[in-house]
Amino acid sequence: MTAPSPTRELTLPPQVWLGSELARAQETTLSTGHAALDAQLPGGGWPLGNLVEVLQRQAQQHVWQLAGPAVGEAMRRTQHPAVLVHPPYQPFGPSLREQGIHPEHLLCVQAEQPAARLWAAEQALRCADVGAVLAWLPRARSEDLRRLHLCAQAGEKLLFVFRGVEAAAQSSPARLRLLLQGTEQLEVLILKRRGPPLLQPLQLRSHPQKLSALLAARKTRRGGIVLPATLPTDATHVLDRTASLAQ
Repeated sequence: MTAPSPTRELTLPPQVWLGSELARAQETTLSTGHAALDAQLPGGGWPLGNLVEVLQRQAQQHVWQLAGPAVGEAMRRTQHPAVLVHPPYQPFGPSLREQGIHPEHLLCVQAEQPAARLWAAEQALRCADVGAVLAWLPRARSEDLRRLHLCAQAGEKLLFVFRGVEAAAQSSPARLRLLLQGTEQLEVLILKRRGPPLLQPLQLRSHPQKLSALLAARKTRRGGIVLPATLPTDATHVLDRTASLAQ
């Protein structure tokens, strides 16, 4: 009787991966600026030329803490501005500068109609003089997102699309899909990646380093007594409330 041959380890091509592990295929990525998040993403960062979908309950909360480092790096590499399609709040300039982003190099497009927002995002992705696109498209359909994904692929652009948490029940062509949550602490769940989902939240730095230092210093003022924070009700910037804590 012939002895059975020893089991050989299965070797998969780079474009194929086991469902229990991260993909090994080579692709162009950009570091997220968060080492813990990079370690959980195939390629070690945001995939360029692919749709990155971010779901959140409150529009724009922690957006710049999550995407800001890579957006700033994309702008520096390409020497081109970033386009914001219908952001719910005006970005807070001083905080962006702390992350290396010049607010004057951000182009904001406001459009009330969903079709107009999609058109603006698509045109920005097709433009050679745009380094990154961030679009708030809560009512986008799967076929709309697929078109944006293909446009991003053509130019290897950094593309973020932000939607509400209710979109988690809908199909999406996004290569990477995240759930962004937390208030004081930035928490990220990876719902979809080329590998198993990561449903245990990653806790990331929620403020730029200088602002974090100001917040820490505030707690030690007046003999170590923590002062109550009064939040303005008429703030027009997404980071006004956070910045007010450092005053």
